[in-house]
Amino acid sequence: MDFEVFIPFVEHLGFKLQRFEGGQAQIAFNPQIEHENSFNVVHGGASMTLLDVVMAHAARSVEPAMGCVTIEMKTSFMRAAKGPLVAHGTLLHRTATMAFTEGRIVDSEGQLCAHATGTFKFVPRLPVGKGTHALNKLKTD
Repeated sequence: MDFEVFIPFVEHLGFKLQRFEGGQAQIAFNPQIEHENSFNVVHGGASMTLLDVVMAHAARSVEPAMGCVTIEMKTSFMRAAKGPLVAHGTLLHRTATMAFTEGRIVDSEGQLCAHATGTFKFVPRLPVGKGTHALNKLKTD
């Protein structure tokens, strides 16, 4: 399953959308050496990006025509993240303009590596194919 819109940073990290429906999202991430920190495990910033994206997609899964922007995010790291990872996002509650979510990252053994909560605001988004980045991507395809 492809992401609906071109997000350059997400594409650079190699995230793969696996689920996007009913308040749930799932994204796979196969980290490479350039995603590691000095301890040779996934950098916390890469994990936080994964959590941010999966929670936003969980929020958007009930309102796919809208975009959403992060208002607040809290992340807790339980263990070092290594190897293939899967992030799960869940929409906990929504209002007309806001979404309250949680996300978690598990490793290939199902061990919880990180957990986050996030608040997102629904905003209008550009139609698919609009915007500078999407047009630049089309030029290179």
